Amino acid sequence: MANLKEIRIRLNSVKSTRQITSAMKMVSAAKLRKAQDAIVQMRPFANKLQEIQRTASTALNNESTENVFLQPGASDRVLLVVISSNRGLCGAFNSNVIKKALYRISEKYHAAFQGNKLDVMCIGKKGYDSLKSRGLSIIDSRHSILEKLTFADSRTIADKLIGEFMVKKYGSIELIYNQFRNAAIQDVVAESFLPLTHTVSTDEILTLPLNYIYEPTAELLLERLIPMALRIQFHKALLDSLASDHGARMTAMHKATDNATDLIRELELTYNKARQASITNELLEIVSGANALRG
Repeated sequence: MANLKEIRIRLNSVKSTRQITSAMKMVSAAKLRKAQDAIVQMRPFANKLQEIQRTASTALNNESTENVFLQPGASDRVLLVVISSNRGLCGAFNSNVIKKALYRISEKYHAAFQGNKLDVMCIGKKGYDSLKSRGLSIIDSRHSILEKLTFADSRTIADKLIGEFMVKKYGSIELIYNQFRNAAIQDVVAESFLPLTHTVSTDEILTLPLNYIYEPTAELLLERLIPMALRIQFHKALLDSLASDHGARMTAMHKATDNATDLIRELELTYNKARQASITNELLEIVSGANALRG
């Protein structure tokens, strides 16, 4: 059994750690509330915009009219946009995104990777550090955007991605990020950004309102609507990732605080037992010494 000093030092260390994890949990909880409100308010607008875009795209396909955003890219280069976090201590948040990116590369984009036709854009330091160490081609990294996320900053990146697709630098652009469900659950998704695949299938025709009247034409509407929808889609992905980050960190720090509390309880019990044993030994030594003096 460890001596009293060692147990006391470890006990004080765990108590200090619990104070840190408890403070981090409260900070993440405060940030989560704001990030959750932002993504909840964004989703209805983004979903409705996507619905209008899909129905207009279907009308455009029926008219046999071509649109650059709806056509497969002429280039065979692929760009993956991996959205992670700048900091750790958030459970499996970052590792799940990295695993998803590596899985997509090995399963779907293996040929592009082998032919040096796969590039990666990283948003978040953790994803950048991990994927860079694996030898992937990181063409761009944006970390500061996550510190204070604004639509203006995300629009700048989205416009860059749209421009590179339109000049046929990339034939496919995909977003990989954590989609927020609640504070404890985040779904890792790989979402196609370009080309658009939001056309209405036969099964969906009965569920979507296809009786829109387009003025002047569906083609002109899509020219304005699609870039806006893509910017909203990209900004929503960042908001989802940010809310998921705070939720995962709050949950991880909550578990760490609970574990520290349990460990403190065990250490206090061990310390009391060791202290009791020490006192008993001292009493025995005193009694033995007294008996020896009498003898």
